[in-house]
Amino acid sequence: MKSNFLSKVLKIVIISLLFSSCSSDLDFDQIKDLKLEPAFLANLAYFDIPANKLVDDGGNHVADDSRGFDIFKDKFFNEHLQKAELNFEIENTIDRAFLVSLQLLDANNQVLQTLTFPVPAYRGTANVIKFPTEVFENQRLDLLKKTVKIGFRVAISEGTPLNSQSLGSLKLKSSATAYLIIE
Repeated sequence: MKSNFLSKVLKIVIISLLFSSCSSDLDFDQIKDLKLEPAFLANLAYFDIPANKLVDDGGNHVADDSRGFDIFKDKFFNEHLQKAELNFEIENTIDRAFLVSLQLLDANNQVLQTLTFPVPAYRGTANVIKFPTEVFENQRLDLLKKTVKIGFRVAISEGTPLNSQSLGSLKLKSSATAYLIIE
C-alpha cells in the first residue's frame, strides 16, 4: 500500500513539473540587430585552348571570346554585395608566351576594366602561374556590378609559328569569392 501511495505522489509531482515551465520575457526587437555576413565561392571562368587551335604565322595574333555574365541582374545579390575577390591561375604548356586579358564589359560592350596576365613560354618545367587576388571594393566594386559580359583576349607573342601539329595548351581557371552583408 505504501508503494502504491508513493507511486501516486511521484506521478503527481512529475506531472506538476511537466506543466510548470520557466519563461522569460521575449524580446522580438532583437531581430533588428541581426546581421548576416555570408561569403560565397564560385567558379568564374575556365578555358583550355589546345596549341593546335592557335594556328598562326609566328607574329602577334589575338584570339577573342566573350561570355554573358548576368550575376548582377539579381537585385538582392547586387544590393548586398560588399566585396568581391577574383582569383586567377593560368597554366601554359606551349612553347610561346602569351598575354591574357580579361575585360569586364557593360551592356553597351564598353570596357569597364581590363585585367592583364602575362604568361611566360613553357620551357619543359611546371608553368602554373597564380596571380595576386583582384579585390573589388567601393568604386571598383561599383564597376564590377555594371558588368554584363566578360571578354577574353589571348595575345600570342612572336616566336616559332604554331600549326595544327603544335603540342600543349593554355588553361585558365578562375574563381570569385563574394562577400555579402545582410542587415
